[in-house]
Amino acid sequence: MASLAKPTPRITLFLFLIFTCSRFCKSTPDQDPTPTPWPHQFHSILVMNYSGILQVIDLWYDWPNGRNFNIIQHQLGNVLYDLEWNNGTSFFYTLDSSKKCSSAQLEVGILRPNWLDGAKYLGQQHVDGFLCNVWEKVDFIWYYEDVVTKRPVHWVFYTGREAHVMTFEVGAALEDAKWQAPVYCFDKNDSLTSIPVETMVDGVLKGSAVL
Repeated sequence: MASLAKPTPRITLFLFLIFTCSRFCKSTPDQDPTPTPWPHQFHSILVMNYSGILQVIDLWYDWPNGRNFNIIQHQLGNVLYDLEWNNGTSFFYTLDSSKKCSSAQLEVGILRPNWLDGAKYLGQQHVDGFLCNVWEKVDFIWYYEDVVTKRPVHWVFYTGREAHVMTFEVGAALEDAKWQAPVYCFDKNDSLTSIPVETMVDGVLKGSAVL
């Protein structure tokens, strides 16, 4: 009678690993995705909607130089320039004949690239035609990021104000001359006031004290 063939060492090792893992190996659930940090420099065009009031915002983010710029076009209205620095100083001005300017001093500077760290993951949702991962940050903002490209698509603020991201140019930088507030912003230094962070939502995002 023919003898049974002995298993080769390779097969024996394979069977041993299967047996061992079936007893001791535990499957680890997939971790929730985390928001992609903002690039250190980018340019984005946003369409803002707040209860039917529309704006187009030209956003320039420049973390290495500690500055952020929102150029806000009101629908069939004026253009407001919102220039923010990492020392907490912000200027709000027009460049038309009215030469309006006001300034504010916040307790914090511009948002850090990783300002979404610690945001709560809410799952996936289709918005503006994109499948997005969605996070919520301290009941202040709901942030939607394209699953495939990792680009931001949509933001919803706690006030109900919505931002629709139309373009997102990583690495784009605005020339230095455009970052200078007009001279009439410095005519009256005593006009500098301190404004609570929660009231400063006219631009895209203001400060990171609550983020």
